Amino acid sequence: MQSTTRIRGAVVAALLGLLAAVSGPGSAQAAEPAEPVGTTVGDLTGFTADGPVYRLSAGAAKARVSFVSEETFRIELAPDGTFEDPAGDAIVLPQGAPPRTRWKERADRYDLSTGDVTLRVYKSPLRFALYRADGSQVWSEAKGLSWDGEKTTQTLARGADEQFYGAGMQNGRGNTSHRDKTVEVGVDYDWDDGGHPNSVPFYLSTAGYGVFRNTFAPGTYAFTDPVTTTEQESRFDAYYFAGDSAKDVIGQYTKLTGKPFMPPVYGLEMGDSDCYLHNANRGERRTLDALKVADGYAENDMPNGWMLVNDGYGCGYEDLAKTAKGLQDRDMELGLWTEDGIDKIADQVKAGQRVAKLDVAWVGEGYKFALDGCKDAYKGIEDNSDARGFTYAPESWSGAQRCGVQWSGDQYGTWDYIRWQIPTYAGATMSGLAYTTGDVDGIFGGSAKTYTRDLQWKMFLGTTMTMDGWAASDKQPFRYGEPYTSVNRDYLKLKESLLPYQYSYAHEATKTGVGMVRPLALEYPDDPRAATDAAKYEFMSGEDFLVAPVYQDSTERDGIYLPKGTWTDYWSGRTYQGPVTVDDYSAPLDTLPLFVKGGAAVPMWPGIRSYKDRTATSALAWDIYPQGRSSFTLYEDDGVTRQHRDGAYATQRADVRAPVEGGGDVTVDIGASKGKFTGKQAIRPYEFSVHTGSAPSAVKLSGKLPRLDSAAAYAAAKQGWWYDRDDRGGVVKIKTAPLSTGKKFSVKLENTSAIGGRDAAAAAVLSAPQGQEIGAGATGTVAVDVTAGSADVTDAVVSLDVPEGWRSTPAPAVDRIRAGTTRRVEVRVTPAKDAKVGEARITALTRYRSAGESRTALQRFAPAVMPAPPTGEAWASDLEWLTSTNGYGPAERDRSNGESGAADGHPLTLAGKVYEKGIGTHADSDIEVYLGGQCSKFTADAGIDDEINGYGEVAFSVEADGKVLWTSPKVTGASATVPVDVPLDGARHVRLKVTDTNGSKTGDHGDWGAARFVCS
Repeated sequence: MQSTTRIRGAVVAALLGLLAAVSGPGSAQAAEPAEPVGTTVGDLTGFTADGPVYRLSAGAAKARVSFVSEETFRIELAPDGTFEDPAGDAIVLPQGAPPRTRWKERADRYDLSTGDVTLRVYKSPLRFALYRADGSQVWSEAKGLSWDGEKTTQTLARGADEQFYGAGMQNGRGNTSHRDKTVEVGVDYDWDDGGHPNSVPFYLSTAGYGVFRNTFAPGTYAFTDPVTTTEQESRFDAYYFAGDSAKDVIGQYTKLTGKPFMPPVYGLEMGDSDCYLHNANRGERRTLDALKVADGYAENDMPNGWMLVNDGYGCGYEDLAKTAKGLQDRDMELGLWTEDGIDKIADQVKAGQRVAKLDVAWVGEGYKFALDGCKDAYKGIEDNSDARGFTYAPESWSGAQRCGVQWSGDQYGTWDYIRWQIPTYAGATMSGLAYTTGDVDGIFGGSAKTYTRDLQWKMFLGTTMTMDGWAASDKQPFRYGEPYTSVNRDYLKLKESLLPYQYSYAHEATKTGVGMVRPLALEYPDDPRAATDAAKYEFMSGEDFLVAPVYQDSTERDGIYLPKGTWTDYWSGRTYQGPVTVDDYSAPLDTLPLFVKGGAAVPMWPGIRSYKDRTATSALAWDIYPQGRSSFTLYEDDGVTRQHRDGAYATQRADVRAPVEGGGDVTVDIGASKGKFTGKQAIRPYEFSVHTGSAPSAVKLSGKLPRLDSAAAYAAAKQGWWYDRDDRGGVVKIKTAPLSTGKKFSVKLENTSAIGGRDAAAAAVLSAPQGQEIGAGATGTVAVDVTAGSADVTDAVVSLDVPEGWRSTPAPAVDRIRAGTTRRVEVRVTPAKDAKVGEARITALTRYRSAGESRTALQRFAPAVMPAPPTGEAWASDLEWLTSTNGYGPAERDRSNGESGAADGHPLTLAGKVYEKGIGTHADSDIEVYLGGQCSKFTADAGIDDEINGYGEVAFSVEADGKVLWTSPKVTGASATVPVDVPLDGARHVRLKVTDTNGSKTGDHGDWGAARFVCS
């Protein structure tokens, strides 16, 4: 957290060459500008200096330059000569005394300077350009400001390598460069991919500057060549920030418009939202019924920080104080939706409300109204309690970062929803929006699997919530049964354990303006791939975690780009040396692709469900990935009140000293906790997980700590250390007795190593072949590949951690695997007879020797459990379907396609014949069954159901093991029934598909009448 990331020096250097390409006195002709917009400002006709304010005239038009700081200034233009300021003080905050400035007239221009920058004001025509004190150009107008009575435009020359970010929340984009793209800035109420809710009229450039248009008017920013930025108003008003890094520019912008607010710690926990009073989607309920749902979180050992209890139009509430007290007793806070405004917020807060979610319908048209709503709701909480303001705001504007979380709106739970949200939130950070999020799995649609995958990565956002009551079933994380409930619990508790890390970044955002969720381009500006689609579907959570969500129905993830440095797989301990692109990453349902940066020191709260579980004697844990010198500063306060604003907080720094690579000592220095707050621990025990890959000879803390020889001994001891070689390639686990937080101490690991071990290149790697299948209750084999590193692997034994009720026998030892080669090992496995069909989550472990050390390697993977193959003549509707997608509602067994529920269709009827057995679908449909090579043919009668009365147009097809075996001609509602008789020749997987053929899904009800398989 201490590093300063500078904008790519090469880019700035390259921009120096633009001096020869910018129009103006004494320079060459500029590149062809964009099409002219109305009137372009003419020659300078008047100049007046008044301290940090400079007044310019160009005929009837007047301009004004005002310096705010050494690197921040404002340019205004009034085409008719009269300055206006519709935004007033709504967005820009008081900035204190302006800097000392100086000016100088030259033959072709005026130079307006601070100690850091010079703004050149060219005379003929009036045109601006910005330079640093060393003479390097930052930006230059390719033509003067222009207007047409409805809009004003600035036109800037674009650098050869210049990249652009910002414009607020831009759905589906923003974490990679806007170069060559046009983005809209304005409230559009489009909450899907391509929309731009929570827009911000600010952008930044890798050339070392940012621009904020001080307006509530919508705009269009075209980052083409040249760059044209237009606002729909008859005035020009922009602030400019010059900085040596993107973080610096964001910091200046948020100093002007407000630093992000500091949320309460429960605001970083999961939130839950629903309507409980008069809920049309769920039947009659009472507000106090919310407590039953709150009990569900506790009963399922799941964290949840707050609940909105009236989130639904016409919902209302009752028994507010009693509900708030009931939630507080369950370690949660009460939230309310501002469907009907905030005129009652004082009484609501006094009754216990601590969260306010703003309604887009109430916020209404007009961006100032939206911003004022955010500020007023925030203030309403603070004016009537000792709590911190905490709001969720849709369709907000610049300045809203100081009062709320920006929420991306009402969306559907789909794989595509996961995909386009990834760049959305990381990109919004580039506009000073520190907290942006969307509902887990949307509020409509969704599934158990998309919910779990979406929840995983959103635990690495600062804030998030789940929304119930609008989909077919409630969406709490415990609703889906196993394995989903356990996976969701694990990730919710992982986020809970990471609260010290995330809360420290929340505090940092109040100082720097930079949120925790970051594009790779912000942390790695010198990496040209960070600005491209190579890094689009991943992000940094703080400086230490790289998150690459799974956004397809798959157990693998391709295209994970790791920038320069050492990266450790959080789950397996495998290390990668970047820059590198990782393909075929094994990602079973319980595995979010997650990587930790070498040198990370991550503070954690182990084993809690709520932040309230912390006591005066609770341990603070540090998860450390030693490499070179690194540090992290932990921030702590009481978590809920505003006393931190008066200095009631503490910081404690951890410094790690380790080899850059290979063997050596590792020292962790924990500094004294500086500062005071209510509830601060005077003493506490510490735990350390140090990912070395090599066992130390001793661990010292004011003398040697006792070495322990097992997990049980470690758990029972009050202090000591244990080298767990089976945990992620080898982790040194250390615990101390309670120590004073007011005194510094050091833990030294002797004769160990940096992350990866004494010889990282000699580490073996485990992988598993794709597409493995095993039958429920049937003994089979699972294959694991062991690849040796730079040294031979000897005495390798592979074992499997399998689901409960399964049996697994370790494979015989492999005597030797030559360096750089791979040996496939088959392990005998017997799944439980009642093993659930589908993905099985298995962890492979190999113990081996290499380069003179005993080592281990781990890998998670997901073979598929198959049902027993059918025998004899088997109806397709009676088989277990491995997958089933359908164009409308669920595919139906022995019925025609119905509505949104199962078994709500009509009797299958084709050409007047009613079928007792068969499948009813709606294009596009795809149903997969497992035959295990036991069936010889498939027969059916195919057609569009008679209930459609002649409409529809589809085609049927049968695929086996990835090959198309049969395709029907085009079938309409008036077509005769098509007989299907397809030889299968021992196929293992068969898919029955119905696809639309005319671009219209109307009436595409495809039936497989009497669909059956003939099997042995």
